[in-house]
Amino acid sequence: MNLDVLWDVEIVSGDKKWGLGIMNECNIEKSVKNLADRATIILPEYSMNQRIRFQDEIRRGDKIKIKLGYKDVIYETEFEGYILEIIANGGNLTITAEDELFLFRKDVKNVQFKMVKMGAIAQYLIKQINPNFKLECDYDIVYEKFTIYRATGYDVLKKLQEETGADIYFEGNTLHIHPAYIRKAGETHYSPQQNIENFSLDYKTALDKKVEVTIERVGLDGKVESYTTGQPGGEKITKKVTTVSTESIKMMAEVEYKRRMTDGYEGSFDAWLYPYVAPGYTISMTDEDYPERFGNYYVDTVKTKFSQSGIVRTVEPGIKLS
Repeated sequence: MNLDVLWDVEIVSGDKKWGLGIMNECNIEKSVKNLADRATIILPEYSMNQRIRFQDEIRRGDKIKIKLGYKDVIYETEFEGYILEIIANGGNLTITAEDELFLFRKDVKNVQFKMVKMGAIAQYLIKQINPNFKLECDYDIVYEKFTIYRATGYDVLKKLQEETGADIYFEGNTLHIHPAYIRKAGETHYSPQQNIENFSLDYKTALDKKVEVTIERVGLDGKVESYTTGQPGGEKITKKVTTVSTESIKMMAEVEYKRRMTDGYEGSFDAWLYPYVAPGYTISMTDEDYPERFGNYYVDTVKTKFSQSGIVRTVEPGIKLS
């Protein structure tokens, strides 16, 4: 797609707004598996023989908004968040930013819960950090005991994600916690013959897969309990959790097994900026050479790269939904 690319970067520092006048490269990564959406902007340290002194005006915590598009085409807001750091290195300035997770990098008060749902733990974090945040949680994992000690909100969310396998991410001022592949954010269509630039997907069937999933928990009495599902003789996945309830480890094991045991494509493909796609979208995949491989897939990760040569989206599908 040979179109002139457009970009607009706005930075808000206190009561001042700045528009970025020069940019070499911009990379945005969004994923339901990463807790935070992240953006990296690379620009020259010098312009017109003058050093660009961003550090004098812009600092950690300043708001940033990135828009990308093509000439004569309306362009979208691709990223909104907060500046994490600005680094001068090798003649370039690199600005890194992340979404609302940045605000959760604050200490929260020590507490110990008993027989608590994951949603209640998240609500405790919100109350500590910013009560204006909303919570959408439909994953009823229960902890017999959960301790927060000398931790930030980020530390707690990371632990919840690592132990339960939940999709935990932000959309604006809403914190989402869902079982993997449940929440749908939108839908679009892709085909190698129509709107895919580089096709790097392999098609695999569930019959070719052998997966055995085990979840281990340590009870309040110190005893180890486990639940296993799947077929022996193939890939083994073992996750260890703390005081999650017995029913919860069964739920976690079944979700993980379902995630891995589906027919469909694995890998990634490169496309253009349009059609718009983001993690949580359902994409229908058709290939004129292999019509029997038609399917709908859940999008795990989208990486968007801007440079003077163009804009490319790299899309990583997750499980086949239908």
